[in-house]
Amino acid sequence: METFKTWEEMTVLEQYAGTYWDMYKDAYGVRPRGIDTTAWTEADFEREFFQLSVTIAEEDRVRKESQEKASHDFEMRILSLQQTGAKTRDMAMRWVHEAEGSNGDDEYLCFLIGLPYGYFRKETA
Repeated sequence: METFKTWEEMTVLEQYAGTYWDMYKDAYGVRPRGIDTTAWTEADFEREFFQLSVTIAEEDRVRKESQEKASHDFEMRILSLQQTGAKTRDMAMRWVHEAEGSNGDDEYLCFLIGLPYGYFRKETA
């Protein structure tokens, strides 16, 4: 049985292959399949790292914009519900949970409607 190497025991190319695997997932949301990196040089990896970092930054920008829009839309939805019958924000939240099928799970609701993870957490100070 083969034992796993620690990071320090890996060659630079092995470390780069692991880093590539993780960066690709960050950039595209899936692990790379069908990409053979066994013949890549350090320069090949470094070129890919640059391109992946550009993709990751752009995806992060798009995600933040999308979450800001989802946050605005959600707050407008809550206001609308309060103006049309929900007596409190909690009541409006119950209605949204029911409509979205999230069973009162705030984090699942975030996922369903595109809000940032942790949107409903109470601030502790």
